[in-house]
Amino acid sequence: MKIVSNKTKQFLVLLLKIIVVSSAFYYIYNKLANDDSLDFGLVSEVVADPKNTLALFALLCLTFSNRFIEILKWQNLSSLIHPVTVGQATKQVLSALTLGIFTPNGIGEYAGKALYFPKKDTGRVIFLNMVCNGVQVIYAIVFGLIGLTILNYTHQFIPPYYLWILYGIAIAIVLLFLSLRHLSIKGYSFNTVIQLLREIPKKTHRKNLFLALLRYASFTHQYVILYYLFGVSIPYFELLCAVSAIYLLASSLPNFQFLEFAVKGSIAMFIFSALEVNQWIVALVATLIWLLNIVLPISIGSYFVLTFKLKK
Repeated sequence: MKIVSNKTKQFLVLLLKIIVVSSAFYYIYNKLANDDSLDFGLVSEVVADPKNTLALFALLCLTFSNRFIEILKWQNLSSLIHPVTVGQATKQVLSALTLGIFTPNGIGEYAGKALYFPKKDTGRVIFLNMVCNGVQVIYAIVFGLIGLTILNYTHQFIPPYYLWILYGIAIAIVLLFLSLRHLSIKGYSFNTVIQLLREIPKKTHRKNLFLALLRYASFTHQYVILYYLFGVSIPYFELLCAVSAIYLLASSLPNFQFLEFAVKGSIAMFIFSALEVNQWIVALVATLIWLLNIVLPISIGSYFVLTFKLKK
């Protein structure tokens, strides 16, 4: 009976792997087949132009560094449980990305990474993943608010009091956490989180903060390079502010990773309409960013999902 049970379990795991990977690739195919904004002719012209060689090389480097820095961040934190190599961290990050594609805001990534560790460490894996992602969120909020404020001051595409509401919400959330720091939910409180953070070595925190900043710079400059490649002539600092604002607003909305291009694309159209950028170019850039940052990693992650073996 045990042999039958094990075979059944192996079959169900294999079936689940195939469903996840097939669903991911079906969505990618469906998106590309029905996306009118993706003009391969124009993309080919940009790629073939010798003047764009350096910019395209920089774009490829940023595409690689965006995900590789995330791998290094996870290796840095997960090594607190047990030593993890870059190769192991790569499998964990890309598999988790693939598993999280159909869950709101990538929640499935937490479970995906936990599968690579013993069950007794699941809680710690989830906490460390929250630390890994949390620093990225903090940068997105800080730089996003700065970018949104500067951009709205020069172009005022939203009423100023909306910004004050955003600032008020951010301050209220911080004050709420501080006032409820002793409130316990299932044995956990804000003070418990602070204590757990203090248990992480300062060297690990510093490395996490530095890598998160590098990653933020990587993906924001992917946008900057793509817009310049397609002829947008907005000053660098203004364009960077716009990209930071888009990322902040897109990150604050509940969404699924496979719909990320649509969420960010629609917000980008709203903001760039005030900067008089062609809406078609905005849609094209959003699609290309989705291809570079989601489709490519998932294509690799799908292999790791198919070859994954459950820990006994």
